[in-house]
Amino acid sequence: MSDTQTLIENRPPSVAALFLERVAATPDAEAYRYPVPAPGGPDEWKSLTWAQSAERVYAIAAGLIELGVEPEQRVALASSTRVEWILADLGILCAGAATTTVYPQTNAEESAFILSDSASKVLIAEDAAQLAKAREKRAELPELTRVVVIDPAGVESDDWVLTLTELEARGTAYLEKHPELIKERVGAITADQLATLIYTSGTTGRPKGVRLPQGNWSYMAKAIAATGLVGQDDVQYLWLPLAHVFGKVLTSGQIEVGHVTAVDGRVDKIIENLPVVRPTYMAAVPRIFEKVYNGVAAKARAGGGAKYKIFQWAAGVSREYAKASQDNFRRTGSASVPFALGAKHKVADALVFAKIREAFGGNLRACVSGSAALAPEIGYFFAGAGIHILEGYGLTESSAASFVNPGEAYRTGTVGKPLPGTEVRIADDGEILLRGPGIMEGYHGLPEKTAEVLEADGWFHTGDIGELSPDGYLRITDRKKDLIKTSGGKYISPAEAEGQFKAVCPYVSNILVHGADRNFCTALIALDEPSILEWAKDNGLGGKSYAEVVAAPATVALVEGYVKELNAGLQRWQTIKKFRLLPRDLDVEHGEITPSLKLKRPVVEREYKHLIDEMYAGSREA
Repeated sequence: MSDTQTLIENRPPSVAALFLERVAATPDAEAYRYPVPAPGGPDEWKSLTWAQSAERVYAIAAGLIELGVEPEQRVALASSTRVEWILADLGILCAGAATTTVYPQTNAEESAFILSDSASKVLIAEDAAQLAKAREKRAELPELTRVVVIDPAGVESDDWVLTLTELEARGTAYLEKHPELIKERVGAITADQLATLIYTSGTTGRPKGVRLPQGNWSYMAKAIAATGLVGQDDVQYLWLPLAHVFGKVLTSGQIEVGHVTAVDGRVDKIIENLPVVRPTYMAAVPRIFEKVYNGVAAKARAGGGAKYKIFQWAAGVSREYAKASQDNFRRTGSASVPFALGAKHKVADALVFAKIREAFGGNLRACVSGSAALAPEIGYFFAGAGIHILEGYGLTESSAASFVNPGEAYRTGTVGKPLPGTEVRIADDGEILLRGPGIMEGYHGLPEKTAEVLEADGWFHTGDIGELSPDGYLRITDRKKDLIKTSGGKYISPAEAEGQFKAVCPYVSNILVHGADRNFCTALIALDEPSILEWAKDNGLGGKSYAEVVAAPATVALVEGYVKELNAGLQRWQTIKKFRLLPRDLDVEHGEITPSLKLKRPVVEREYKHLIDEMYAGSREA
């Protein structure tokens, strides 16, 4: 029997079973760290051991059972990333039920759709704001029998609402009468029972509920451990949205490996938290690395000509060093570089790179990047700076992780190799097909939609275009639906130009390249507000609003220079002939990007149609 077969066949039927095993194996080891705000000072970080976590998890599970929750019934979870999210999710799973995830930014109407479509019996809501959405739509949610609120501030309990503390107290009392309850519930769980219902944020249309069975998560946990990328001594910093499959899979892998996870979903606290937590590894979406890179570049530029020239030189050395070391490792198994390049790298490290590593906490061994493509030039920059970004690939429908770059043998610009047990093939049209224990059961209540993407023999159509190297590394080239064809018949990957622009322009936040059925390409560009306002102070625009700054001729001229730099590296038919700066950044609240920070192209193109039409006014197809 192969190692892969052993991994798949010997996996426990559920993450709940894995959790019980972890608690029994290392009860006194640290499991989670979480911040507690301290009045007038920095947050105080506290810890839970695995045994302490289990006490709360079992109380939540028993409390839900006491409320009448049955196996596979849905319990919705609407909260930002915090330690209580993980404890509640594990409580739901230990009750044999299934978690329906709801992004906290989701509006009342879409939240009600998810709660109704999933037939959720209980909602665990973060605070009064999340509770208010459920109250507003209560008449449309007859199956929702109770709401449990994590943060009780401003919330009064009644016959429909109770606090998480009250739920845990009820569960503890129930366990005193039924001490074997959790063991019995977990022991009865089978691998094919529903564990998680995650609604895809989707770039178009209503979200679809992706049904992920219990066995998917125990497989993912074992497969992540089998990669050897993390060990029991690691410290993970977890800020990703746990309502998203990328964040969720990290919690499963942690249980199998047994390392510590520091949990804080406040994005504005990341820079502050990293030197405190000092993580050894962290997962993030490309936008975070883009913001860090752009922030460093913008700060160097603001420091004056000499400082910016040093940064540009160091960035070039970093990329050259990363490419050389990766190429040499591929050929010889050694990451050594030529002596002269190594000498330049030492100087650049002392001047620039050491400060960047310290900003990440100083202990960071590797980062995993997923959810969208990372511009290779940004990946090479961080790699040369000593922060190894291991790109991975997966979808909600594949339980997040299908590919990841292997440790030392990682290759920037690829998403690595498939996890043990995951099969891949490239269809005739270039589409990536996946098969394995991580693939979804199907879309909830949508058999026709399921049949469109999931073949009878288990092959899942990802909708992504890619290519495999002879030794099994996958490179994603585009989304099948996002390829655009110009009126001249040329196919263009907008993501390619967008990614390159993010590596060129230190002030960009979001960019959308448009050109379908047109005779040239244009772009809508949103700038990063803090960066461009800092630039504005030194360029005669201090004190002006973001909208005023981006409308100023000096700002347009600044960005035009970066567009020209981008165009110099593109094929003629790919070049951006015209662009417009947007009066504000794109955001989740306006529905322009998904909570996992993917661009919703149809929404943005519809909202800014007047700017697109303006750029094509007078051209032949306008």
